[in-house]
Amino acid sequence: MSAQDNLTINEKKVLLALEELGSAAPEKLEEKSGLQVDAAMQAAFMLQEKELASVSEKVLERYSLTKEGEKYTKTGLPERQIIDALKAPTSLEELRSLYSPQTVGIATGWLVKKGWAKVENGMMVPSGKAPAGKDEETLAAFSGKAKTLEELSADEGTVKDLLKRKIVIKHEDKFRTVSITGAGSALAAQGIVLEEEIAQITSEMLKSGAWKGKKFRPYRLDMTPKPLYGAKIHPYRRLIEQMRQIFLEMGFTEIKGGIIQSSFWNFDALFQPQDHPARDMQDTFHLGSTCQLPAEYPEKVAAMHEHGGDIDSCGWGGIWDRELAGRNVLRTHTTSVTIKHLADHPEPPVKAFCIDRAYRRETIDPTHTPEFEQLEGVVMDKDMSFADLLGLLAEFYHRMGFEEIRFRPGYFPYTEPSVEPEVYVEGLGWVELGGAGVFRKEVTEPFGIKEPVLAWGLGVSRLAMLKLGLKDLRLLYQSDIDWLRKGEVCRI
Repeated sequence: MSAQDNLTINEKKVLLALEELGSAAPEKLEEKSGLQVDAAMQAAFMLQEKELASVSEKVLERYSLTKEGEKYTKTGLPERQIIDALKAPTSLEELRSLYSPQTVGIATGWLVKKGWAKVENGMMVPSGKAPAGKDEETLAAFSGKAKTLEELSADEGTVKDLLKRKIVIKHEDKFRTVSITGAGSALAAQGIVLEEEIAQITSEMLKSGAWKGKKFRPYRLDMTPKPLYGAKIHPYRRLIEQMRQIFLEMGFTEIKGGIIQSSFWNFDALFQPQDHPARDMQDTFHLGSTCQLPAEYPEKVAAMHEHGGDIDSCGWGGIWDRELAGRNVLRTHTTSVTIKHLADHPEPPVKAFCIDRAYRRETIDPTHTPEFEQLEGVVMDKDMSFADLLGLLAEFYHRMGFEEIRFRPGYFPYTEPSVEPEVYVEGLGWVELGGAGVFRKEVTEPFGIKEPVLAWGLGVSRLAMLKLGLKDLRLLYQSDIDWLRKGEVCRI
């Protein structure tokens, strides 16, 4: 088989065009080869793989004014407007009355940076010197059309500052040139014959015999085909659905609740003292709105907080603030949903879970985000024990694929006894995944709940990181298409 037998009909057309042109832009190549520009460039890239042609690319950067930049060419930059009118020290308040607060805000930083003025005790004090800068010279060089740095006679630093100030916008134009190589010229010199090729045989061609005597396009078996990615559920969503399905199979009912909760349901109903650190602005998103407290519970909850109600408890002491309990927050945990469900269903049996989003004022880093998913659940029935809780959680983690599970004693304001479940992960050791315990009577008594309540709150995102092998929690919420495509659905 000769070298040209390995060429498609389009490659031959492009090679013949290049033999005459030597090198050409895509548009010229389209005209000479008779192919659409996309088809011509596809053939050119295939010729480049065979070292019969080369494709070079040049990026031309040009700059033009934004609407704000066009305005400043007429009025001058904000700092120029103010310094030209500033004959004596003037208060910033007076400047804001003469100009817009936005103009003064922009100008102040640049006036100080350029050394044209300084701010002292709320006064703008001019230095007496305000020479035209490179940014103003560059701005004056613009006209209607976009220009290159050379046409503007500007340096990169000046244009970079104008880009940051959104006065100028950058355009990138790509220019490609296709050239024939020595090997390509030698092959073309041997004479290239254009003949029809069959790329795909059809049933009609087989029936009619039209395929006989035809030339078939050769197949390259050494080329890796383009990967195809089928549609699939987001890995995080898939894990959440797996957790949901496990609890449904274990006989639980799924419950939902509002993202905005009163402090009463989010904290007070769970016997968290009103001066607890969790209520601090560093942990909780406090809203400006309030809500009406349910009529039947506040007095009993207040008594429990202040002196322990009618049970053997001393409460937290002090005076329970009804107004504080009515303030709305973004829920810091989904326990606010489960405790309200229990209050509405005080008679046994109750088996319910909630898997939903919670919010806390966290600094975003590889292991923390201000919003996260939590898996919350409760079981309330006669003769429920702490051992039942441990068995239930162990069953859940076994079904999630963890072989080794253990429980460490823990502390939570609304459960006693309390534990922190841990799973063993190869290479990481024991990893804590949440908290669990039996609700204290201080929590259940005000709502008329007489039977033991087993409760847990598990970290969904941390569990997902372990299952998906991630080191950065933020990947769960970012649309990284490459990770989504290549992420495993299962491992056989």
